[in-house]
Amino acid sequence: MTLLADLLLLGAALLTVSAGIGLVRFPDALARLHAATKPQVLGLLLVLAAIAVANGRWDLVPALIPVAGLQLVTVPVSAHIVARSAYRTGNYRDDLLTEDELAPAIAAADREDPDRPA
Repeated sequence: MTLLADLLLLGAALLTVSAGIGLVRFPDALARLHAATKPQVLGLLLVLAAIAVANGRWDLVPALIPVAGLQLVTVPVSAHIVARSAYRTGNYRDDLLTEDELAPAIAAADREDPDRPA
């Protein structure tokens, strides 16, 4: 069991390192968000699995499930909010977008309520 827990922790560490490298190397906020959220959530799930495996008791699993569930719910929502903010402030590179799906929605909202703050 300790070997499996060690492998799970090694996988989590590799994901965390890859997220850190992505945060440093990616060019804009939208790409950095991808690097920060995807590997970190999977890395945390691997750490939780390693805790459950290393402990070897089933009574710990109900305490780990809310941690995993809250991460799976809150990380995408917070990433969406940060991405929307980065888009609105222009902290992204237009040349890296393949399709800008948000521009028409913002333009339509601006036409409906021109007094709305940007």
